[in-house]
Amino acid sequence: MYSWNDPDDRVAIVQMNAELRHAQLDLLAAQCATDRLRLRFSTENLARYAEKDVLRKTIGTAAALNDYFLSIQNQMPPDEANLSAPQVLQAVQRVIEYLQNQREEHYSSGTPLSARQKETLQPFFSPALLDRIRTVEMHGWRLPPPPFYQEARSLGIENLPELTHMASLTFVDVIVFNDLFVERALFHGLVHAVQFQLLGVERYTDLFVRAFLRTRAHFSVPLETHAFALESKFAVSPSVPFSVEEQVRLWIREGRY
Repeated sequence: MYSWNDPDDRVAIVQMNAELRHAQLDLLAAQCATDRLRLRFSTENLARYAEKDVLRKTIGTAAALNDYFLSIQNQMPPDEANLSAPQVLQAVQRVIEYLQNQREEHYSSGTPLSARQKETLQPFFSPALLDRIRTVEMHGWRLPPPPFYQEARSLGIENLPELTHMASLTFVDVIVFNDLFVERALFHGLVHAVQFQLLGVERYTDLFVRAFLRTRAHFSVPLETHAFALESKFAVSPSVPFSVEEQVRLWIREGRY
C-alpha cells in the first residue's frame, strides 16, 4: 500500500491520479457515445438488430469496467454519514412500507408470465418463482416519486433513484414496467425478485438503503450492480443457462451485498 510519506510513493500517486483523469475523460466520451445510442434507438431494437458480435463485445467491456470500478468503490473509506442511526432505521422502515404498499396496489392488476416467457426463463430461474411473478405495464403512465423523497432531500440526500425513468421496478414479486415490456428488463426485475425471496423484504431494504447512503448512487448499490451484471451476462449469451438463485446465494454467503 502506498504511503504519502514515501517520496517514491508520492510520485506514483501523482502519476496514478493523472492516469485516472485520462481514464475519466475516455469514459465520459464513451458515455456520450452511449447517450447518442440511447436517444436514437430503443434497447429492444439494439438487442434485435445490432451486429451481435459488436454488441456482445461492447456489453462485455461495460460489464468488466463496472466490476473493476465497483471493486475499488467497495474499498473506499465511507463518507461522513449525514443521518443518525435512528434516522437510518426510519428511512429503512419508510422504504419497506413503500415496497409493500406498491406490491399490494399492483398485484391484483398484474399478469402472470406467459408459457413462452416461462420457457425462455426457466434455465435461469426456478419454476416456483416464475409462477409467482406478476407483471404490470403502465401504458403511458409512470410511477411517481415515493412520498418520502421530499423529506429525504430536505435532509441533504441527493441523487435519489429516478423511478420514473427506470425500465422496470420490482416490488417483491410484482414487476412494473414504466416503458414497453422488454425481455432484458424482465430479467433484471426477476433478479431483484430472487434477492427479495432469499433476503426477505426487511433485509433487502436495509442493505439497499445503507449502501445507497454510503455510495450516494443508485447504480453503485451492490444489489443493483449484481442485477445489472447478471442481466448483462444473459444479454451476451442468452442460450447459456445459469442459476440466478445460486449467484445470489453466493453473494449473500460472501457478504457482497
